[in-house]
Amino acid sequence: MADGADGGPGAAGAAGGCVPVQPQERAMCSTTSGCMISKPSQSAGCMMQDYLNDSAGASLILKWMVMTQWCDERFNFQATFLQCLAKHVPNIYSAEMDPLLEKQEEMVQAAILYPLECYLFGEDPDIFLEKLQQSGTSQLCGKVFKGGETTYSCRDCAVDPTCVLCMDCFQNSIHRNHRYKMHSSTGGGFCDCGDTEAWKAGPLCTKHEPGASGSAKENSECQLNEEIMEHSRRVFPSVIKYIVDMLIWEEEKELPPELTIREKVDSYYCVLFNDEHHSYDHVIFSLQRALGCELGEAQLHTTAIDKEGRRAVKAGHYASCQEAKEEIKRHSENISQRPLHAEVLHADVMAHQKFALRLGSWLNKLMSYSSDFRQIFCQICLKEEAGSEKPCFISKLMLWDAKLHKGARKVLHELIFSSFFMEMEYKKLFAVEFVKYYKALQKEYISDDHDRVLSVTALSVQMFTVPTLARHLIEEQNVITTITETLLEVLPEYLDKNDKFNFQGYSQDKLNRVYAVIYDLRYVLVSKPTLWTDRLRERFLEGFVSFLRILTCMQGMEEIKRQIGQHIEVDPDWEAAIAIQMQLKNILLMFQEWCACDEELLLKAYSECHKAVMRCSTNGRSREKTVFHLCGHTLESRPYRVSADPVSIHLPLSRTLAGLHVRLSKTGTISRLHEFVSPEEFQVELLVEYPLRCLVLVAQVAAEMWRRNGLSLISQVFYYQDVKCREEMYDKDIIMLQIGASLMDPNQFLLLILQRYELADAFKKMKPTKDQDLIKQCNVLIEEMLQILIYVVGERYVPGVSNVTKEDVIMREIIHLLCIEPMAHSAITKSLPENENNETGLESVIDKVATFKKPGVSGHGVYELKDECLKEFNMFFYHYTKTQHSKAEHTQKKRRKQENRDEALPPPPPPGFSPAFSNVVRILNCDVMMHILRTILQRAVELETHLWTEAMIQMVLHLLSLGLLEEKQQLQKSPEEEVTFDFYHKATRMGSSALNAVNVLMLLEKLKRVPQLEAQKDTVNWILQMFDTVKRLREKSSLTTVAATSGSEATKSDESTQDKEKAERKRKAEAARLHRQKIMAQMSALQRNFIETHKLLYENTLEAPGKEDAIMEEESMSSAIDYSKIALGPKRGPSVAEKEVLTCILCQEEQEVKLESAAMVLSACVQKSTALTQNRSRILELSGDTLDPLFMHPDLPCGTHTGSCGHVMHAACWQKYFEAMQLNFRQRLHVEQIFDLENGEYLCPLCKSLCNTVIPIVPLQAQKINSEDAEAVAQILSLARWLEIIIVRISGYSVKNAKGEKQNLPAFANKGMGNSALEFHSILSFGVQSSAKYSSSIKEMLILFATTIYRVGLKVAPNEADYRIPMMTWSTCAFTIQCIENLLETEGKPLFGSLQNRQHSGLKALVQFAAAQRTTSPQVLIQKHLIRLLGVLLPNLKGEDTPSLLEVDMFHILVGVVLSFPSLYWEDAVDLQPSSISSAYNHLYLFHLTTLAHITQIVVSSATESPTARSPDNSEEARSAQSFCREVCQYTGGCFSQDIPGWLVWDCVKKGIMPYLRCAALFFHYLLGVSPPEELLQGQKGSEKLKFVSEEGQFKALCSYLSLPTNLFLLFQEYWDTVNPLLQRWCADPVVLSCLKGKSIAVRYPRKRNSLIELPEDYSCLLNQASQFRCPRSSDDEQKHPVLCLFCGAMLCSQNTCCQELVNGEELGACTSHALQCGAGVCMFLKIRECKVVLIEGKTRGCLYPAPYLDEYGETDPGLKRGNPLHLCRERYRKLHLLWQQHCIIEEIARSQETNQIFFGFNWQLL
Repeated sequence: MADGADGGPGAAGAAGGCVPVQPQERAMCSTTSGCMISKPSQSAGCMMQDYLNDSAGASLILKWMVMTQWCDERFNFQATFLQCLAKHVPNIYSAEMDPLLEKQEEMVQAAILYPLECYLFGEDPDIFLEKLQQSGTSQLCGKVFKGGETTYSCRDCAVDPTCVLCMDCFQNSIHRNHRYKMHSSTGGGFCDCGDTEAWKAGPLCTKHEPGASGSAKENSECQLNEEIMEHSRRVFPSVIKYIVDMLIWEEEKELPPELTIREKVDSYYCVLFNDEHHSYDHVIFSLQRALGCELGEAQLHTTAIDKEGRRAVKAGHYASCQEAKEEIKRHSENISQRPLHAEVLHADVMAHQKFALRLGSWLNKLMSYSSDFRQIFCQICLKEEAGSEKPCFISKLMLWDAKLHKGARKVLHELIFSSFFMEMEYKKLFAVEFVKYYKALQKEYISDDHDRVLSVTALSVQMFTVPTLARHLIEEQNVITTITETLLEVLPEYLDKNDKFNFQGYSQDKLNRVYAVIYDLRYVLVSKPTLWTDRLRERFLEGFVSFLRILTCMQGMEEIKRQIGQHIEVDPDWEAAIAIQMQLKNILLMFQEWCACDEELLLKAYSECHKAVMRCSTNGRSREKTVFHLCGHTLESRPYRVSADPVSIHLPLSRTLAGLHVRLSKTGTISRLHEFVSPEEFQVELLVEYPLRCLVLVAQVAAEMWRRNGLSLISQVFYYQDVKCREEMYDKDIIMLQIGASLMDPNQFLLLILQRYELADAFKKMKPTKDQDLIKQCNVLIEEMLQILIYVVGERYVPGVSNVTKEDVIMREIIHLLCIEPMAHSAITKSLPENENNETGLESVIDKVATFKKPGVSGHGVYELKDECLKEFNMFFYHYTKTQHSKAEHTQKKRRKQENRDEALPPPPPPGFSPAFSNVVRILNCDVMMHILRTILQRAVELETHLWTEAMIQMVLHLLSLGLLEEKQQLQKSPEEEVTFDFYHKATRMGSSALNAVNVLMLLEKLKRVPQLEAQKDTVNWILQMFDTVKRLREKSSLTTVAATSGSEATKSDESTQDKEKAERKRKAEAARLHRQKIMAQMSALQRNFIETHKLLYENTLEAPGKEDAIMEEESMSSAIDYSKIALGPKRGPSVAEKEVLTCILCQEEQEVKLESAAMVLSACVQKSTALTQNRSRILELSGDTLDPLFMHPDLPCGTHTGSCGHVMHAACWQKYFEAMQLNFRQRLHVEQIFDLENGEYLCPLCKSLCNTVIPIVPLQAQKINSEDAEAVAQILSLARWLEIIIVRISGYSVKNAKGEKQNLPAFANKGMGNSALEFHSILSFGVQSSAKYSSSIKEMLILFATTIYRVGLKVAPNEADYRIPMMTWSTCAFTIQCIENLLETEGKPLFGSLQNRQHSGLKALVQFAAAQRTTSPQVLIQKHLIRLLGVLLPNLKGEDTPSLLEVDMFHILVGVVLSFPSLYWEDAVDLQPSSISSAYNHLYLFHLTTLAHITQIVVSSATESPTARSPDNSEEARSAQSFCREVCQYTGGCFSQDIPGWLVWDCVKKGIMPYLRCAALFFHYLLGVSPPEELLQGQKGSEKLKFVSEEGQFKALCSYLSLPTNLFLLFQEYWDTVNPLLQRWCADPVVLSCLKGKSIAVRYPRKRNSLIELPEDYSCLLNQASQFRCPRSSDDEQKHPVLCLFCGAMLCSQNTCCQELVNGEELGACTSHALQCGAGVCMFLKIRECKVVLIEGKTRGCLYPAPYLDEYGETDPGLKRGNPLHLCRERYRKLHLLWQQHCIIEEIARSQETNQIFFGFNWQLL
């Protein structure tokens, strides 16, 4: 079925159809369908036995078995075979509406195929086929490519680009070390391994070499004996005839008589056929309406129809099926589309047609076993009936191909591949049959609607590209003539009354199909012959003449006339004509190259082409000639004006003649041209006429004279000069003018140019007009004409025009491209024309002219021109566009200025013309040229500003330079008396005899004084010097020595003038340098003065390096602790709370952040994340309706991340901005937004990042601790005392809250450590203060942000009163800190000081928000959450739902308990919070308690490894660890081994706890504002930072900052009496014991740092994986889109209905549904066959991103269009990793969609 979102393979590209279809691999698309040759299973054997029990069946089988013993000619095998089929096939295939495929296959095997094989082989099929397979296979690989499979072509060894290898053959061939290309097959192709004609070297891989394992080898025991071959000759004709008869059977109700053995029943099917016009959705809709079926059933039918080509959609009586057919037609037909094709078939007809395909698959597999089978099959297929004109079997099938459905075509094509194409002799015979019916086949294909890949005509590439076969077809079948005649016959409706093509109102689909015929011509010509026979020469010339008839129809087609007055109403269709020119470009070149291979052939072809041009050039001869006089010269020509008469841009005949003329010149054969074309017949003026008109048209378009003709003409002119067409359009027109210049009188040639450019009056003494538009037009035309004259004289880099090679031409092209700017390899390639093998020749010469500069993390590598090649720059290079010309000129002048040189850009010395073109230079020194040059210069000197332009002067100077260079070169090569080129004398001669007459030299002197031409002064000086140089060369041999001396003096004077100018420039540069030096000296003095003034400050600064050294030395780390850098406990340092004044990005007003002020907010984005998960196999909850988020599992399966772009707004400003966006959205409902306003999404007003909420900015409250009070409290408030107070407080709340309610909190009857005598309010005695009072605006924003976290994190509807809001607040705070710590550790950055501003601002605001959010929730609720959290740490508070120590993430617990703990200070009457001292102790003890629990976690889960080889460590830490292990062993009942060395336990604890300590340091820093130690502001060893500390130094700094001993086990000793009971309870937990016994697995610490999956270095490895990928839900071989998840490495089947899943009632594609689990909706995939990364978020958003694979030129290759070998770029892959870890995927998607809104049309949900 045609897919609504996908174009056909020949779909045109830019400009509506000007991109040629891509050549395909050698072979047709085919996919292996059906089953292998029957090797019956056990069930098949049982069915065989059941079948034998039937007496009739048994007798039949016995007959067949007897035939294996003897041969009786009287035995009618065909009749018996058909009788068997008639009996069984209708029964086997009786249920087509709901077929049981496996059962059908078993019945087919048992009843038909197994007996058939027994008869054919004469023994058990299994044994026979096994022996046959062991005997070897063909040296030809013959693998038929499936859709999307990777193919490889060697650029060094392949005869043409269609020669390809499969992956296995490529990997085992010599070509893997050559220059190769890789592409994804479009669904077909044929591996050419083993085909010696396809490869210049290495035709065989190691697998198919003679003698290799599995390759063909002699094995006489397993060769087919005569008996088997005789049986094959009996079986194959019957089988083949049956297949052919049934596939071309047209009767819908009846079968052939020989297949009708039972009474006919009224059982029919309504069968719907596939087409490429109706979309999937249209077919599904039509079936639902017509049949009244459900959506699922309609989808099932549609998928089957698309796959197989047809499907029975209704079964029943004839009338009901006929009614269904009519309904389907009625519902599918509309004004723009024809109805779906449906037929009513009898059930028996349907069954036999289906079995015919099954037999085809059986034959196809049989062909692979033996060459004898293939040859017998081919012989039978090619055999024609004696005395009959009917085609043979294979021809019948080919002719019927367009009428077959998709499944039948596939089987037919597979059969051709496996038989004919594996035997060279029969391949040739098949090709002959193919060419015999070529016209009919192509006409059928063009009227068909199926893709080319499904047509038998696509097999042409397999035959036409084989050189010997192509020669044979040319000689014997006249294939070139056949193809060209076919091309004319399929386009008759596009011929006008003059037999010229006119494609107005053309059908793009039809032309796409016609291109296939053009490509066949290209395939035939792709390899030039090395040996010519008379027959080959004769037939090729016939074909060439036939091809000229096509060109005749194109010569002058689609003429246009200048529109005057009114603008054209409708732009005419122009794309088709240009597209055909593109298709023919390489074919024209190939014809010319073929002709050039043989001298006689070249001359005859030239003669025929000349005649054709003359025939097309007679229509203008009826007009009388007019006479044109100028400078004493006269031109007689027929009147014609491009601006008034019709003109065409299409002149392929003239251009082909120009190409042949150049080849005559190159080969020297031009000397014999008069033998074939007499001088009288040549008529060079007529040959030049039409190309000249075309160039004039281009000039007039540039002068805006044709602007009323619309865009179509502008587009045609663009393509005329574009690289895709210019070789056979623009370039050939220039060559034709050069031919005219070489053969015509130069003055007459120039007069013709002036006349056609309509500039005759411009160079006569005519009264000038005052019409500014006309003056502008005239000036542009003069510029364009001068430019063409420069090209005619100066463009000699064409083999044949001068003695240059193709390499010289390519080098010149590259030099001029790189003179514009450094360019990427792909950009250069696109700017160079491709030959017939799609090669540009770039690689062979690029290193001679340029150096490669490798890319960075982004961008691509570029080539920079070598300095020595700059001298080749020609400012008027004929392939420059106007933009490129300006840019190149600017770049080169800028470069020369930087090098302190003059800005003259003279042309480089051109190569000499070849003899045939040597007269071209005469136009430089002819009278008319001198008149033109003098006239323009004189106008500039006389300041007639409206009659000249600077560009005009530039071109005149360039022409003068060319003339002088030419004369100089000739004088240097030959004596002066032999040089007839006298440009110097002509230029220095007076223009007339008048008194005021001047010569060119005098005008140049005056030109230097024209102020408007200051920029050209250097060029004028260079030309004047050249005049002197030429003068000296002329005088060298004729003047006396004195004259020579005076000449040298003149030279010296000139040189001294030049030296003076250089000296002046040098003086100015030196003055500028001294000025800069003076300024720098002043700055240095000011700097020294500042240092002296602030000497003390700089002394302190200078001491820093010494301190750094001390830090780096671990011994010196034991210096005195800086108590101002401690965050916890009574010695806590001061909070750094500075006055914070922020500017709103919307209103630009400043405001200080205060509690009582209006809220200021940060734009932010909240998203779910699996970036830290340790277990991707865990199934995530898609909806959080019942989820309890209080406890985070230690494998961090999915968290809620909050990020910010760091931009600040007033809350009120943001609300106005958001409301304005909503209003704007409502007013533009038809415009699709890249953000979801309903879910609060918006783009940051400043940076356009995607956001979905705002974080309120809460100021940090500075707290100071009185050291005396702190010491006093320290004496009383120990950990044990603190715990008792907490327990009592919680108990009191529990009692209060339980009054009148059922008590849900834990009972505290047995409080363990608690003392019931303590009072409920004792917690307040250590210091309280009133809670912070927030403004209503801040409170509103606190609630808004908290609700967003809750809504996004749990995927639920917003509910401000939900009890889980505080939990989600703490969770996002903890998870975001963990993500940032993970990122900093991965990048080796210091914990503090290296965060980006956006990260710093966002984290600071998030932590302060998390602390403040408590005040917006009921304190009772916060207390309940706190008690549940403490239950993990304090087992006597444990409830029923409290998880085990090993089932929680301790940092989440820490954040939760610290932020919720102030709720214990809440009283009914007043809202209190702990004082600074109380907070200090609360934080310290909570942190210590959590740390003790985490150490226990680490020891139990991670310190169980067997010790590595290491010397014993008897440190204090090791001894403490050993002691701790003994206690754990005791409390776990011996489950924990006490034999683990103490050093190992300490090592595990130290490594495992580092991430937790780093997260805690970040948390407390942003919560309390205490500055961190210097060591935490420096990076670790191994990072790129200059300052770094060791891991040990960082550990000690963290312990110091967090008030921990460096020997962490001392914590247990310090609090042993208090912690011992806790440790016992922790260790006795069933989950802990289960883990220690090995019954369950716990998370190990430190957790692994996640990264993207490891990708192979070579992209071919990925393509190999993709080729082996089989969709788990589909058994067919249809094209798949394998994608690789870069998070987990899963390979998925993308964009296929087979893998869609129903999630919450929605159909989701494989990628989208996988992303929900793997990345919580955000994921990153690599589309392997397209080499693109896909980023997706949710169900509606996604974007494409460059893959991290680069070719050797530093470029990505999306779509594998260039096909260069690709290798992994680690830097780019790391960039992708950071994109993920920084949670910027959503942001990247939003930015991409904002830039490329084309992706709105893509349904990301079904990816």
